[in-house]
Amino acid sequence: RTSGERGLEGEMPSLSTEANEGTLRGLFPGSRFEGTQRSGRSSYDVVVELQDVDLDNSFLCGYLKISGLTEEYPVLTTYFEAEIVGQHHNFVTDKWDADEHTDWEHWSKFTSFAKYQDDMRLTREKINPLTADNVYMRWKEHFLVPDHQIVSIAGASFAGFYYIRYERSTAAILGFYYHQSSEMFQSLRLTHVPQKSFPSFEFR
Repeated sequence: RTSGERGLEGEMPSLSTEANEGTLRGLFPGSRFEGTQRSGRSSYDVVVELQDVDLDNSFLCGYLKISGLTEEYPVLTTYFEAEIVGQHHNFVTDKWDADEHTDWEHWSKFTSFAKYQDDMRLTREKINPLTADNVYMRWKEHFLVPDHQIVSIAGASFAGFYYIRYERSTAAILGFYYHQSSEMFQSLRLTHVPQKSFPSFEFR
């Protein structure tokens, strides 16, 4: 199974959209976030749409759309997958050219991380993303949509990943992009867009 298939074939959530809005806030399939990514003095509009959310297995995936990054591609859309810190993942990345010091530098940007900074491998206490107000993730972009064969674009990079904190109480996302050849601490700020109507399903 390719990396994209899990998100495209996500099963219907067991909770209704209304229930998800009340308990998980913005973390459910079909959820939409809007905001900006800042790099130096430049700011770019970003839209994120979640496709599959599996908190029990510390996984979610979706599409990230960024506008105005390059002239050749005015709108870039990538498919990403997330590792959610908790039962299956901790704060140490151990890949993607990030060492433990890099992890500490980026996670420390979130004030709520202070309680975990001396136990980044979560040997003493696990985080339950089903109940925690702060949900920590790594978002890794895998390929462009729809042309997954493009591996690089002049003026844009999706070779790195994002350190993400989702705050359940405000349904807001704060993130920082990392790639060893990119500007440090490019920030991502997103807010959840409430659904004004609920989807209808056809039963056979």
